[in-house]
Amino acid sequence: MTYKDKLIKQHLGKSKAFGKIKKQGKIEAHFELYHYAGTVQYNVIDWLLKNKDPLNTSVIALYKASTVQVVQEIWESYVSADDAAAKGKGGKGGKRQKGGSFQTVSALHRESLNRLMTNLKATQPHFIRCIIPNEIKKPGYLDWNLVLHQLRCNGVLEGIRICRKGFPSRVIYDEWRQRYTLLAADAVPKGGFMEAKKACEMIIAKVDFEIPSN
Repeated sequence: MTYKDKLIKQHLGKSKAFGKIKKQGKIEAHFELYHYAGTVQYNVIDWLLKNKDPLNTSVIALYKASTVQVVQEIWESYVSADDAAAKGKGGKGGKRQKGGSFQTVSALHRESLNRLMTNLKATQPHFIRCIIPNEIKKPGYLDWNLVLHQLRCNGVLEGIRICRKGFPSRVIYDEWRQRYTLLAADAVPKGGFMEAKKACEMIIAKVDFEIPSN
């Protein structure tokens, strides 16, 4: 409850995404967040306890001493409490590393997620969007409400709406230039070579687009 009170004091009235419970859902909730696809209610019971789950140092020691190379590589950068204490006794000084007692599962998950995002930003990934048909794992049964909610949350409906209005979706600059040059025929100088991306930027700058407020 102290955590809930701190959340309300810190964010209520200051963030548009945070609010008090207006209508109680199926489960008891203590606050709600206004996400892109709708309102989601949250319960704070055991919230902090679930985030305080330090890894067992004995198990980690076994992993680091494993004869399987891939297991060793996964855990070689992990610094346990014993490792941190041993380095502290060396007398070399320097910044103290975080001990294993403070390495929660959520902290490791956040670190793994950051590495994943770094890799994704450095590549051009393609993916298949998976939709869960129902939550009872029953074949041949489609919960249309659940499917619609997933499509809305994933932005699929917005993407379809954009395409139906005729806006381009992931087209190359040269194709975009050929298609929309007529909106500002005098924006790009005639004759000579110009990079397609630069030409697109000049066309957009020339056209006075009316951007909707919502």
